[in-house]
Amino acid sequence: MRVAICDYGVGNLRSVERALLHAGADVVVTGDAGEMRDAAGVVLPGVGAFGPAADALDETGLGDVVKDIAAARTPLLGVCLGHQLLFEHSTENGGRRGLGLLPGRIVRLEAERGKVPHMGWNQLAVTRPSTLTEGIEDGAYVYFVHSYAATPETTDSDAVVATTDYGGPVVAICVKDNVWSTQFHPEKSSTSGLRIYANFVAACARSRERARA
Repeated sequence: MRVAICDYGVGNLRSVERALLHAGADVVVTGDAGEMRDAAGVVLPGVGAFGPAADALDETGLGDVVKDIAAARTPLLGVCLGHQLLFEHSTENGGRRGLGLLPGRIVRLEAERGKVPHMGWNQLAVTRPSTLTEGIEDGAYVYFVHSYAATPETTDSDAVVATTDYGGPVVAICVKDNVWSTQFHPEKSSTSGLRIYANFVAACARSRERARA
């Protein structure tokens, strides 16, 4: 069962690959549209600034491929900057359009919250059950590195399944149909992060089985 990691030149691809391999997936790191469309699931990673990443998705055409994959009901997981790119808009880099697969916008964390960027381990507050968080305890610690984020005020609460507290609530996990995302890095988040990847891989397998039925 193959999971594709979208390679658009932005992201910590090898650490994500290792985590997915640990979860039992057959992993391909690729910028090829055909390979991504044929996969049972796709991970959109990302580190750095929103603008250059959005430009890379536009220039490679992979932004449209990611949207096609979501429309085809293939499981899609955005991680860190990949999570942010799934939203409609970000205020970073003077304001940029996202992929529009999750409702809402990404905003800079206010200095009143604490040191920016937010970097380190924070607890999850699970607000509703989801396949992605199965087996993860409320209060589990995961690893964040970011200066921008969605907040409950800037996104549709129906998509939010977990938040974290950093001088106020910050959206940590979103789920909307077959589109899933985490603001934190699961591949850097020890047992809880590996469980998230395992849950995603299992969901990819179930989705592929349903498609073949």
